[in-house]
Amino acid sequence: MPKSKKSIQKTKPQVAIPKAQESSSSSTASGSPITPVTPKTPADEGIEFFQSASTAGEAPIRVYELRLDADGGPHKDRSYIRLPPAYVPYILRVSMNAGTPAAKNGVFMTNFPLDGGQFGRDRFCKRNLPSDYSKPIQVDLPISHAGAFVYWVEYDGDRAGERVKGREGYFNIDPVLRTQARSDILSSNLAPLPSGVGAKVQKEQVNLPLDGLSILTVVSKWMGPLANWKDHFAEAQERGYTMLHYTPLQERGESDSPYSIRDQNKYDPSLFNGERAADGGKAEIKKILDIARDEYGLLSLTDVVLNHTANDSPWLVEHPEAGFSPANTPHLTPAFEFDTAMIEFSGSLSSKGLPSTVKTAQDVDTLMGAFEGVVKGLNLWQYYVLDTQRERESVKTALQSNKVTPWTGPAVEGKTVVEIANILRSSNKIAGLGQLASRFGVYVEPEVAAGLVTAAFSSVTETDGLADAWIRVVDVVNVALYEEWEEDTKVAHESVKNRLKYTRLDAHGPKLGEISKTSPLVEPYFTRIAPKPSSDPLVYSLANNGWIWAADPLKNFALLPSKAYLRREVIVWGDCVKLRYGDEPQDNPWLWKHMTEYVRSLAGTFHGFRIDNCHSTPLNVGVWMLDSARVVNPNLYVCAELFTGSEEMDLLFVKRLGINSLIRESGNAWDPKEFSRLLYRHGVGKPVGSMDGACLTRPIRQAIVTPLNGSMPHALLYDLTHDNESPMDKRSAEDALSTGALVTFSYSAIGSVKGFDDLYPKLLNLVGEKRKYELTGLDDKSGIARAKRILNSLHLEMVLGGYEEGHVHQENDYIVLSRVHPATQKGYLLVAHTAFQKDSKDRGFIEPIKLRRTKGLESRLVEIPTVVVPQGLDHEGPYSEVGVPEYFPPGSIMLFETELHNHDQTLDSFCASGAQDVFGLLDLVELNVVLHRADGEERDTTGGEFGAYDVPGLGKLVYCGLEGWMHPLRHIMRYNDLGHPLCGHLRDGPWALEYVHARLSKYASSIANLTKVAQWLKQRFDQVAETVPPFLRPKYFALIISTAYKAARRAVVEQCSEFILNGHDFTQDLALCAVQMYGVVQSASLDPGTITPSLAAGLPHFASGWARCWGRDVFISLRGLFLTTGNFEAAKKHILAFASTLKHGLIPNLLDSLRTPRYNSRDSPWWMLQNIQDYVLMAPDGISLLSETVKRRFPKDDTWVPWDDARAYTETSTIADIVQEILQRHADGIHFREYNAGPNLDMQMSDEGFNIDIEVDWKTGIIFGGNRYNCGTWMDKMGESVKAGTKGTPGTPRDGAPVEITGLLKSTLRWLDQLSSSGKFPYNGVSATINGEKQTVTYKQWGDLIQHSFERSYYIPIDPSQDSEYDVVSKLVNRRGIYKDVYRSGTGREWSDYQLRPNFPIAMTVAPELFEPNHALDALKLADEVLRAPLGMKTLDSRDLQYRPVYDNSNDSTDAAIAKGLNYHNGPEWGWPLGFFLRAYLHFDLLVGDGKTDIKDTLHHLHQVLLKPREHIQSDPWAGIPELTNENGQYCSDSCHTQAWSASTLLDFLEEVHKKGRQ
Repeated sequence: MPKSKKSIQKTKPQVAIPKAQESSSSSTASGSPITPVTPKTPADEGIEFFQSASTAGEAPIRVYELRLDADGGPHKDRSYIRLPPAYVPYILRVSMNAGTPAAKNGVFMTNFPLDGGQFGRDRFCKRNLPSDYSKPIQVDLPISHAGAFVYWVEYDGDRAGERVKGREGYFNIDPVLRTQARSDILSSNLAPLPSGVGAKVQKEQVNLPLDGLSILTVVSKWMGPLANWKDHFAEAQERGYTMLHYTPLQERGESDSPYSIRDQNKYDPSLFNGERAADGGKAEIKKILDIARDEYGLLSLTDVVLNHTANDSPWLVEHPEAGFSPANTPHLTPAFEFDTAMIEFSGSLSSKGLPSTVKTAQDVDTLMGAFEGVVKGLNLWQYYVLDTQRERESVKTALQSNKVTPWTGPAVEGKTVVEIANILRSSNKIAGLGQLASRFGVYVEPEVAAGLVTAAFSSVTETDGLADAWIRVVDVVNVALYEEWEEDTKVAHESVKNRLKYTRLDAHGPKLGEISKTSPLVEPYFTRIAPKPSSDPLVYSLANNGWIWAADPLKNFALLPSKAYLRREVIVWGDCVKLRYGDEPQDNPWLWKHMTEYVRSLAGTFHGFRIDNCHSTPLNVGVWMLDSARVVNPNLYVCAELFTGSEEMDLLFVKRLGINSLIRESGNAWDPKEFSRLLYRHGVGKPVGSMDGACLTRPIRQAIVTPLNGSMPHALLYDLTHDNESPMDKRSAEDALSTGALVTFSYSAIGSVKGFDDLYPKLLNLVGEKRKYELTGLDDKSGIARAKRILNSLHLEMVLGGYEEGHVHQENDYIVLSRVHPATQKGYLLVAHTAFQKDSKDRGFIEPIKLRRTKGLESRLVEIPTVVVPQGLDHEGPYSEVGVPEYFPPGSIMLFETELHNHDQTLDSFCASGAQDVFGLLDLVELNVVLHRADGEERDTTGGEFGAYDVPGLGKLVYCGLEGWMHPLRHIMRYNDLGHPLCGHLRDGPWALEYVHARLSKYASSIANLTKVAQWLKQRFDQVAETVPPFLRPKYFALIISTAYKAARRAVVEQCSEFILNGHDFTQDLALCAVQMYGVVQSASLDPGTITPSLAAGLPHFASGWARCWGRDVFISLRGLFLTTGNFEAAKKHILAFASTLKHGLIPNLLDSLRTPRYNSRDSPWWMLQNIQDYVLMAPDGISLLSETVKRRFPKDDTWVPWDDARAYTETSTIADIVQEILQRHADGIHFREYNAGPNLDMQMSDEGFNIDIEVDWKTGIIFGGNRYNCGTWMDKMGESVKAGTKGTPGTPRDGAPVEITGLLKSTLRWLDQLSSSGKFPYNGVSATINGEKQTVTYKQWGDLIQHSFERSYYIPIDPSQDSEYDVVSKLVNRRGIYKDVYRSGTGREWSDYQLRPNFPIAMTVAPELFEPNHALDALKLADEVLRAPLGMKTLDSRDLQYRPVYDNSNDSTDAAIAKGLNYHNGPEWGWPLGFFLRAYLHFDLLVGDGKTDIKDTLHHLHQVLLKPREHIQSDPWAGIPELTNENGQYCSDSCHTQAWSASTLLDFLEEVHKKGRQ
């Protein structure tokens, strides 16, 4: 067909960036730290970048697209997005579909500084979402700096005035880290270069991605004073590290633990040889860290301790409110008493004759038995219960003084005392319950108690009697409270006992020695800091910090309802006081100010933070402090180790705090299999042969758009952290090298400790160890440091070089990890023999590793002989085989450099090149072959040589063309699912590659343009087959297919109308259905002698032969699939072809290539006339269609002749003549028997069904026709079951006047009257015999008859009293306020007039003038409620006795209602009526409904109806809308999976919306 490709102006990408400082933000000051005002912020610079003119040679802008769900929130998999550093500013594009619920007066909100200026956590920018329903909604964020941000969408809810806040999403932007470049570690022959030559720090700087970090943790107090630090820097740099992690450098408390910080704003004096400057040493620390960065290439990371301070911090005395004390946290009072009693008891053991040194379990039992008595003596139960004596006196006084509050709770009279007690407790009338604030602090207000007891014991009148009754109630309440006290005391006792046993007796415990008041039974829970004896101990006793097994990290265990301090559940750190921040700075101003100064100072000195004890740091505190730090250093790197026990909870901390990396430790693996799982999850990166980068990005003008998946938290993978046991303790000393090597091969940030590299035999005590590090460099005492130097350096080189793909394989004790560059296919292979078991020297076993088309380059890393890698060749091509040498004990590693044999580094660009030049030349019929073709179409056209491709383990693809492959590939490419059956099949052989181009070559003989397409594909697939190893075939197959698909899809869209070209993806997906359905097959055509393209009714059932092309289906589909998309030529060809077949005043229902058409459809001619009208109104010079001449397939006297008979095609008519003939023949009345009637024509139909009778009732102007034995409308299911007695009986005959035919007739008459009146149509009416007289009836007169009779004939009023005003039999009415489906059904079937079906909206759409608007809208609203289904409309009211919603054509039961699928149109949900419903609803709601005042309400409601179809077409392999579904949208196996008219009518609706948007 002629091609009308739309020209595209090459402009800069449209990015909606506001002017700098253009404020549309709303802000609140309370939740965000104060930020300094600067002349230009990073956000301002980002806006400035995008507003500046592009320069020659400038790289395309990167656009990362984040799609939101219909409710405006991110899909659960995309709730967290990690974005790359903004080395060059880029765009985060947040997009959502038009017309979704969240777009209803939607506002995009974010605390990203979209308008420039400073970031504020609670300072939000907003963007009103556009209300164009025909285009995608997009908000562009100019990303130029790091940070953690939140966003959401607010929109109108369903109720008036309701605003809905959508689900929040988060995006974190990685910081920009810069470091000194380093030279290569290996020589050209792969020998490690010596120190000073290899991995030498260079002068120039490079950007350091987070994956390139190699972090060495050092305990700073073991490094000695700053004067010695350069030697440590040199050692770390030599070993290949790029960042040093320093434990806290601040002044330490009395315990000497780095994490017990005495003064947060001063560095420890030991760093300065006692000569600390007045600024607390800050300048000197910054100076030495700058040297580390500039001279040694070492960035700096330090711990930030926010949750506690040292127990001897001097400022605690001045600010005791900074900690949790019984005075400010009263429920700690009994815990404090318990703690004090324990200390006092510990100091009195000798006087009590108790053992002060624990030597046996008996000693533990003796001490705990004695301590139990002490605890009982505390009478802590008094904090729990009501004081019965006080309660008695108080209620008695209230009763005597008549101070009684009437009881208003649940009825209590006649209840038992136990029931009354339960009601009292559940009514929240007991003050102080569970507060533990003071002894006997639990009570009931006397007036309330008096009211309750009076109501409950109405027969008791004496005050004493009522007081006694009240005490009985109190006693019952107290029972549970005593039990609570006993349980808490029991848990506390067991906790003390277990801790005592561990610290004093267990072999693995610290064995603390003698018990005394200064070294009590167990660690004290409170630090007592009273400045003088008279000071209040409740004020100056502060709770120590610690941790709890499996605690909820979002709940502060120092606050109620936690009783952790009382129950002694905290594993306490006696040298740390837990800090009490409250909810916001106003709750504890001095503490917030002090700690904010601390983090800001560190942010100005260090490149990164490790958040100590992150999971126990209140989230609001962490957010505030990190926001404050990022004001000072926007590119602050933040990592943390979380112990939440939940990945979901981990993600919450990552999102809210903006954590860049979560610390993971390989030492947590208990065997090689678990280790390989950790490496796969956190260290592999993308799998080898990944597809997303190559296949999913799409160039748009000068931008490259990348769709975003959700992100996992980035990993900082340690081989060992500084607070865990050494390899010798956990596994074996030999395992250090294999574990360390595997970690360095991870595509993530990595970390280690000096003790791991130097093979320290034990974990050093962070608190008690006083020795300094020994500098071992790379000498013989340096453990695995020499190997680590090479491995760490290679890690950096691989990350900077882009070796982002990896593969991990575990076999027995071996783990094989490879890293590969996706473009060059060069890489490294590491073979590690792990040593989880001590004293094993066994070589173990692993199968030789075959590297397909890969050659290994040997390298000797450690003291083993060079490994020879033999080369081989088999049926799959050349390979290298890596085997393990005979001597390869546990802990050994081998490292190989790898590269592909004869790899073509231009292959990626070659595969993606030239597609638009080839596919852009194709017309839509040719694109049908390229993109689609169901199995039946393909086999028909190729003589059975080709059909749908069958993938083992997956099944047959639904299309032979690119769309068939794209369905599985979309998932594979997005998630890099290389384990998918299709990928396995591609690795097994090249068959799929050959199929793709071979099938097109078969077509090329008849469609010349496909020759170039076949050649384009063949050239690329041949290159892949010749040069690419099997494991990479899936990648290149996906690259070629996706490139071709994008080009072909673009070629379709660019040949479409402006409505499609600029429409959203749903509109374009529907437009692709027009290409699905319109193509060439050998067995169906619009010309009996020539093969032409034709429109299939649906796929796969109507792919070919006589069943392909149906008159009714064509003309219901033609407007949407052809006219709205701009394919006017195809529309015209179908109109002319069917017009040429006119016979008996009808067109065929079954065209059968015009050879043996069948005329049994009463509605088809009216659908054709509607389409002729649509064509004239929509096509350029559409009016000229009426003068087009067609040769008549049959003589005008209706004689049946074969298509090649001499009498065929001898007479001609214009389209105007055809239109007139249809009207005239109906006006005359149509009566005939179908040609060849009988079983040869239709084996299911009874004899009477072949008789066709149609008449006009000239009283009403309405056309009537049909009989009970035929079905002349789209509801055409014929009974087939002999068993059920339905053979020859239609399921829905609809004889009489179906409502849609009446509407289509009125539409035609209105249009012809307009044409005739303006001289554009050669006729003005029809000749009719009325009351025995021949007369002319003009189109207007005929139309007026229908206009005047329609409401009376079809409407069923809501009010039964109005029935007399309409043609209604009241007793037959099933539902009111509707329009009849048929008027005057046949005798005995009068009830079927009153069935609610989805046909009346068709008449409303084409002839809205027939309907009283309020009646129409009410009926549509009822249909919306009763008939509308997820993907279409129910074909029958569920309240109807005939309703059967599940269609099964194979059902051969005796149930007449469903046997052989007789219920085809009696409940199943059909797709195509939905479009007409939407159009009708839009029209009448704008006329008399809510849309009259605000069209947006109407459009949003109707677009929500489209959410399910939109979701279906994008996820279903057929990429269309099905013919029908069963109840509630359930799959129907007998349905066509994609149907022409189902997609078409939705396009009709969307085009109507598009036109209204342009008005």
